[in-house]
Amino acid sequence: MKKYRYISLLLILFISTSSLMGGGGWPQPKGKGYLKLSEWWVISDQHYTDSGLIDPNVTTGIFNTSIYAEYGFTNRLTGVLYFPFYSRTFSNNIVSGTTGEVITPGEAISGLGDTDLSLKYGITKPGSGLAIAVTATLGLPFGNSSGGTLGNLQLGDGEFNQMITADAGTGWQVGSIPFFANASLGYNNRTKEFSDEIRYGLELGANLFNNKLWVIGRLTGVESRRNGATAATANATSIFANNAEFTSIGAEIAYNIGENWGVSASATGAVRGELIFASPSYSFGVFSKF
Repeated sequence: MKKYRYISLLLILFISTSSLMGGGGWPQPKGKGYLKLSEWWVISDQHYTDSGLIDPNVTTGIFNTSIYAEYGFTNRLTGVLYFPFYSRTFSNNIVSGTTGEVITPGEAISGLGDTDLSLKYGITKPGSGLAIAVTATLGLPFGNSSGGTLGNLQLGDGEFNQMITADAGTGWQVGSIPFFANASLGYNNRTKEFSDEIRYGLELGANLFNNKLWVIGRLTGVESRRNGATAATANATSIFANNAEFTSIGAEIAYNIGENWGVSASATGAVRGELIFASPSYSFGVFSKF
């Protein structure tokens, strides 16, 4: 039992590296939490079509500067906030290949991004060998969904969604090295005739150099239910297209510089997809535990 409690404490560090998974099956302890400021971006000149092939597109990108926070209301109930307080998306000039003239000028918009507000409840007791939690998430459509001259620049999808996610995680130790694994499965109910989604994820991580460094491998995916009426290809070169699907793999490292703060960096890329950018995304963040 002492071993499990030790690993559970180490996994509090892991939570601060994984805003996408929302801390896995481990809620924050009562009165404790952390705050993470991060930059996430993707720039792409190609995308997956609705048949899974890769086609070129004018270079387009999006940047999200966000705050991610968790706070333990009780030992089992945690509040979670993901707030991209500054988002910027752009598209480059479309230039004639024969004359070199600008056919369509590039554009950019900026503002708030779509925000997630969640409550996580731990099904199992803190310190258990298997940590199981359920999370309810509200997706708030704060981002502009039709910016630019043609209305094809987006900081959000414009729809209010509700998602339920179940997580199961465990930790163990090999010699002096702690490990963790977490699996998640979620259902995302979408509005405004967008298709619902099934979301899944797997993570495996190890803590190295006397609790200084977390190294994490991650697999995530989204599968569309294809039960919506919104045109799937209206914004095929956006991360907000309807019926977008993908399976991605990524890696993340988080380094504890001080007792209560550190830095993290990650890279993620899709190995298959439909209606999604065919280029990797990157992030860098600074986190503080409190």
